[in-house]
Amino acid sequence: MNINATLLGQTIMFAMFVWFCMKFVWPPIMAALDARKKQIADGLAAGERGKHDLELAAKRSAELLREAKEKAADIIAQGDKRASEIVEEAKAQAKAEHDRIVAAGKAEVDQEVFRAKEQIRTQVSAIALAGAGKILGREIDAKAHNDLLEKLVAEI
Repeated sequence: MNINATLLGQTIMFAMFVWFCMKFVWPPIMAALDARKKQIADGLAAGERGKHDLELAAKRSAELLREAKEKAADIIAQGDKRASEIVEEAKAQAKAEHDRIVAAGKAEVDQEVFRAKEQIRTQVSAIALAGAGKILGREIDAKAHNDLLEKLVAEI
């Protein structure tokens, strides 16, 4: 066998092998590599999007937390304000009740004083009539001298 023929045969076989690989093996491998490359690129892009979304979510959650704290502070302030209003209303009601009770007490005292004065006037007029009757030596008729007795009671 001739070494040149072997070398030529091997070269032809190698060229056919290269052609066969380029035609049938290389395209699926390149397609698989391109698909893998695309998948990796999509994964990296998704990772970047996820990172960006995470940053946005963190900012949004911080904003929501700040708003919630402000609302809570407003609610607490409104509660404190309402509590002070209720206390003031209770004080005003207590003051009004105090004034009403004091006025009722004063009215009752005035009424009792008036009754006592009337009772004393009646007793004084009875004593005055008894004294005048003894002085005059006869009994004074209360019905006949009613006008005089009314003047006497008014003066006392």
